[in-house]
Amino acid sequence: MSLVADPGLADEGAARIAWTRANMPLLAALKDEFAAEQPFAGRKLGVCIHVEPKTAVLVEVLRAGGCELAITGSPATTDDGTAAFLAAQDGVTVFALKADDMAAHLAHIERVLDTEPSFLLDNGADLISSAVRRGLTIEFATEETTSGGNRLKAEMQGHVPFPVVVIDDSPLKRLIENQYGVGPTVVEGFMRATNLLVPATTFAVIGYGACGRGTARALRADGATVIAVEIDPVKSLEAAFDGMRVMELDAALAAADVVIMVTGSTGILRERELGLLRDGALIANAGHFSEIEVPGSWTRRPLTGLVEEVERPGGGVFRVLGRGEMLNLTAATGNQIQVMDLGFALQAHSLRALARDPGAFALGPQPVPKAIDDIIGRDMLASLSATRGV
Repeated sequence: MSLVADPGLADEGAARIAWTRANMPLLAALKDEFAAEQPFAGRKLGVCIHVEPKTAVLVEVLRAGGCELAITGSPATTDDGTAAFLAAQDGVTVFALKADDMAAHLAHIERVLDTEPSFLLDNGADLISSAVRRGLTIEFATEETTSGGNRLKAEMQGHVPFPVVVIDDSPLKRLIENQYGVGPTVVEGFMRATNLLVPATTFAVIGYGACGRGTARALRADGATVIAVEIDPVKSLEAAFDGMRVMELDAALAAADVVIMVTGSTGILRERELGLLRDGALIANAGHFSEIEVPGSWTRRPLTGLVEEVERPGGGVFRVLGRGEMLNLTAATGNQIQVMDLGFALQAHSLRALARDPGAFALGPQPVPKAIDDIIGRDMLASLSATRGV
């Protein structure tokens, strides 16, 4: 049985999903192919990914391929209307609420695995990690994010006994989704959460990978002064050539009006680092896992639905946006529809390839096959208005 906030929100969710579906041509074509081929017939799928309208269209494609599925989201990023819509569909079980915190999220992970899936679509490697810990029999999986890919290649390296295609390792995803999707929508989330100016404001972007680079460039294009913090010297040099001020973390925290975390790691801002922030500074997270750890003993009070003020014991305050979770989803509507059409096409193609021949893939994490990148690159290019008539 599904666990959602309000089943009565299904019609509201359906209206948003209809608009989204109409603007995802890559997934529309794949749905027809999957319905004919039935690549997942007889299998159960476990899914952990943000539950919002674009995800609902992906779920429809995967269901057309013949599988039943159980899905959960991430803390604070669920659209309750989408969750209600999906819970009303045959063959879909949903465990996701906008109000979920990390404890609820981890409980939902276990509920998804209790449905006995044979393959996984993951977002942060929580499903994969728990499945390995429980000794479940999994045929194959995909992982969506930088954060999850990092976990698979570090703490879980050599411990995953099934193939995992890391969607984030696709150059298409890093260019289109991470850079052109995440960057502008993080800026949108900041403005929706605060209604404050971006121009003439000093932002520190912590992490200059594809998502950090896209965020920094979007901020700078809107007139912000941008400080980049990056431990990789080559990426730091790139940031300097992009026109960013490059600083060490401590100096950047002291100088910035707004700090945005995009490292793909956890526990970057803890008590020591939070003590360096300017009085009244704003902090936000754009990584999959929250990179902000506020001590439990510090006084917190909500200022708005998306802004929380934290008082430091030594004096001064700072403000946390969007509960410290992914700002482009907690305060906005996530990456643009066409961007996620590409990203979810990578997911669907990869899962089909794995289902057709799991033995063709190595055990553990690996990138999206180049042939899939090439197909999707051509398909998206053909769908863009900029290429029509060429």
